[in-house]
Amino acid sequence: MLKIKLMRIGKKKQPFFRIVVAPARSKMNGKYLDLLGHYNPLVQPSEIKLDKGKFESWLKKGAQPTQSLKLLLKKVL
Repeated sequence: MLKIKLMRIGKKKQPFFRIVVAPARSKMNGKYLDLLGHYNPLVQPSEIKLDKGKFESWLKKGAQPTQSLKLLLKKVL
């Protein structure tokens, strides 16, 4: 099963996340299939960039967003 998840790439105490599509049982910072956008919680207001076309395409293919990503996407969509 495929998941749409957050992948942390920021330094210590400076979080920055990529929104990626990866197998559900893959490592948090492992290989991913597609990069959909990014999330920066440090700026005010929080910055969320998402390619909606790719996102909807992966949802149609059966990928499911994680719980934490669902909460973030309520702000965007």
